[in-house]
Amino acid sequence: MQERNSIIGDNYRWPHVIPYVLEDSLEMNAKGLILKAFEQYRLKTCIDFKPWKGEKNYISVFKGSGCWSSVGNLDMGLQQLSIGANCDRIGTIQHEFLHALGFWHEQSRSDRDDYVTIVWDRIQSGKEHNFNKYDDKTSDFLNVPYDYNSVMHYSKTAFRNGTEPTIITNIPDFLDVIGQRMDFSEYDLQKLNRLYNCTSSLSFMDTCSFELENICGMIQSSDDNSDWQRLSQVPAGPNTDHTNMGECKDSGYFMHFNTSAGTEGSTAVLESRILYPKRGFQCLQFYLYNSGNENDRLDVWVREYTEANPNGTLRFIETIKGSPDTYWQLHHVSLNVTSKFRVVFQGVRGSGLSKGGLSIDDINLSETQCPHQVWHIRNFTHLLNTSPAGRGGRIESPPFYSSKGYAFQISLYVNGTTDSPFNLAIYLSLISGANDDHLQWPCPWQQGTMILLDQHPDIRQRMSNQRSITTDPLKLSDSSSNYFWDRPDKVGSEATFPNGTKFMRGPGLGTNAFLTHERLRSRNFIKEDGVYILLTMEGSVTEPENPETEVPTLCPHNPCENDGVCVVVDRAPMCRCPAGDNWWYMGEKCERKGSTRENTVIAVSSTITVFVVMLVVTITTAVCLRKKYRRGRENKESLSLEE
Repeated sequence: MQERNSIIGDNYRWPHVIPYVLEDSLEMNAKGLILKAFEQYRLKTCIDFKPWKGEKNYISVFKGSGCWSSVGNLDMGLQQLSIGANCDRIGTIQHEFLHALGFWHEQSRSDRDDYVTIVWDRIQSGKEHNFNKYDDKTSDFLNVPYDYNSVMHYSKTAFRNGTEPTIITNIPDFLDVIGQRMDFSEYDLQKLNRLYNCTSSLSFMDTCSFELENICGMIQSSDDNSDWQRLSQVPAGPNTDHTNMGECKDSGYFMHFNTSAGTEGSTAVLESRILYPKRGFQCLQFYLYNSGNENDRLDVWVREYTEANPNGTLRFIETIKGSPDTYWQLHHVSLNVTSKFRVVFQGVRGSGLSKGGLSIDDINLSETQCPHQVWHIRNFTHLLNTSPAGRGGRIESPPFYSSKGYAFQISLYVNGTTDSPFNLAIYLSLISGANDDHLQWPCPWQQGTMILLDQHPDIRQRMSNQRSITTDPLKLSDSSSNYFWDRPDKVGSEATFPNGTKFMRGPGLGTNAFLTHERLRSRNFIKEDGVYILLTMEGSVTEPENPETEVPTLCPHNPCENDGVCVVVDRAPMCRCPAGDNWWYMGEKCERKGSTRENTVIAVSSTITVFVVMLVVTITTAVCLRKKYRRGRENKESLSLEE
């Protein structure tokens, strides 16, 4: 679309808090993902979004034809951004909002010919303008290098008219890298933060991998029996830190509390620097290695500072304990702090023999919601090397429960489905659970989100891959008249847990193109030969309702004819036309006059018109449905049923 090619300048900047409206035309799944995309902007930039309250300019997000946006703030009041069918991926939504914030595609840079070659005769006719290049007087790439990994870069197959690539990278290793829609790249964030003068992000609070001797400003308490030590290895484990996994010489540190010495009940306390919350909820994430005893424990506290208690008051949050193991384990702890505070890690020596202790590494704290469940899959390289494509290579998660009590399970095809090998394929199914007799069926509007975690030590630089599906209670199964998300014991089939317990598993919905194996290996998805899938299933989230706002009742300019009055209704101008006892004006601008004498003619004409319109609608619907069905079969990125 030509309007994508707007000139970028200071006049095209949005304020740092952008008003938006989520229109009713959007699919429910897309609405929830748009709000998740906003959270990524808040975590990694200083850009925020708020529901529209009468501001002059705002973004109207609707379900149009495809995924598109204008470039920059056009200062036109309502500015549309389309999240159409099959656009409900968080990376795609981030991509379109980057357009709105003022960015062209990466391959439109003035220096793009140094890095990629556009093969023009392979591009679909009429789509050539999507590969336009802009000179450096029009496009400013903000002194950031060309980014093959940008979420704004087209893939090698974009708009191709056959089977050959339309974009060839001048460095061959990047041919399968371009076109990612996982998350912002590091350079995407550099450009956005430079363009909008961001010096910090909104919901990020702290990260620490203990690589520096100042241990991120953390302090050792004087009210304990021992100290946490900054080490690079422990004889009983861990042998390496989690950040670098021993791959970098003279680096790779973590904090360790030795429980092989001392007596039962001995403690070591490590406190973060003082932090200042803004939102009232936080997620603390860290990796823990237990080489001690199953009775050793890690207590998490917060020390809150208020006017009434200026020296701080300790509040207990959670205890973490378990059997010793030989690998780092990911933990999430939800906080709800509203005053300035410190996070407090208290190691406690338990009873029994210990050869090691407790170690922590790669701490991240952000004002975001923690995932509800975590699925840790170990020995993943072995699975990749030995699992066949299709059902024989499928692994199932343990059972999980949503916040409403629905039981569900994730299926992961390690080497893809038979029709789409060399991809990770992922599906979500409802399964029979303890609460089924007390739940509403078919399951209404629960959004399940599956995140393959990029285990980069800094949460701001992660490029995790995620998909969401939403349970539509009216969705029917393709093979029957049953509701797709009805009770699993009604629409599912029998399955068995590893312990021999039988249960019913409903049909699965997901994607056979979750992540290619090339992209799987391109980031820190696999670490210590394991992957983490973070799971959340909750009621579909929609935007907060807009309160009543004072908007102008009269239009700035009156386009109405014949003494009509222009007023603003539902954010759009509308003419109120004059009328008498036996006459009236009508039309968009009150341009046509009607009278009682014409009523009969109008009534007959209306009847004929309605019949003709309904006939046209019926024919058009049939044709469109046929085309839509064909497109759906061709589009491998859309959600699909699990075979």
